[in-house]
Amino acid sequence: MSSVIFNLNQICYGYPGGPLILDHLDFHLHAGDRIGLVAPNGSGKTTLFHIIMGLLKPLSGTVEAFGGVRTVEADFVEVRRRMGLLFQDADDQLFSPTVLEDVAFGPLNLGKSRDEAVAVARKTLDFLGLGGFEDRVTFKLSGGEKRLVSLATVLAMEPEVLLLDEPSTGLDSATKDTLIEILNTLDLSFVLISHEFDFLSQTARHIYTMEGGRIRFDQELHVHTHQHAHLMGKQPHRHV
Repeated sequence: MSSVIFNLNQICYGYPGGPLILDHLDFHLHAGDRIGLVAPNGSGKTTLFHIIMGLLKPLSGTVEAFGGVRTVEADFVEVRRRMGLLFQDADDQLFSPTVLEDVAFGPLNLGKSRDEAVAVARKTLDFLGLGGFEDRVTFKLSGGEKRLVSLATVLAMEPEVLLLDEPSTGLDSATKDTLIEILNTLDLSFVLISHEFDFLSQTARHIYTMEGGRIRFDQELHVHTHQHAHLMGKQPHRHV
C-alpha cells in the first residue's frame, strides 16, 4: 500500500453564526494519488484545503499529515514546507514587484541563499515556459500569466504534494492546454479543485464530489475516452 500523505478524520468546521460547512468529513491522500474534486460553490472545498494547510482550525476531528497529528500552528510549519497550495485568486499569491522576486521568495524563505533562490526561480520559470518573464511587473501580467506565475511560486518551493484551487479559472484555451501538459508532466501527488469536467478528466485519475459537508467517494465520476486534435498537437485524453 502506498504511504499516506494526509488523513482527515471526522473533521467539522463552520464559520461563526453559520451551519457546519464540513460535517464529520473523512478524506485521505496517498503518494501517487491525483484527485479531482468538483462540487458547487459554498460546499467547503476551499475550506478543506485551508484546514489541511493549517490556515483554519477545525472545530473537531483530527488532521494527520506526513506521519504526524497536526493541531497547533507550529505543527503545520513542516506541512507548508512539503505541501504547496495554489490559491483560487492569483492576486492572493503574488505580492512582489517583479516575477523573479515573487518566484524566488519561497526558496529564500526555506533557507536558500540569494543565488540559489534565483537559480531555482529561473529554472522553474523555464520549466513552465515563462523564461524571459523575470523582470516583468507582476501586477501588469494578464490573468493567465498570473496563474502560471502563481504556480511557479509554488513549484519553486519543491513541494511533495500540491493542493490546486481552481487553477484553470479564467484561462484561455491555449493557456489551459499548457497547464494540462504541465500537470501531466509533474511527478507529484495532488488534489485539484475545478468546476471544469473536461479539465479534471485530463489531469486527475479519480474525481470525487462533496455533499452535505463530506467527500462522496462512492460517487466517482466515470469518464469515457476519445481522441481529437488540439492546437498544440494531437494528444489522447478523456472527457466526461
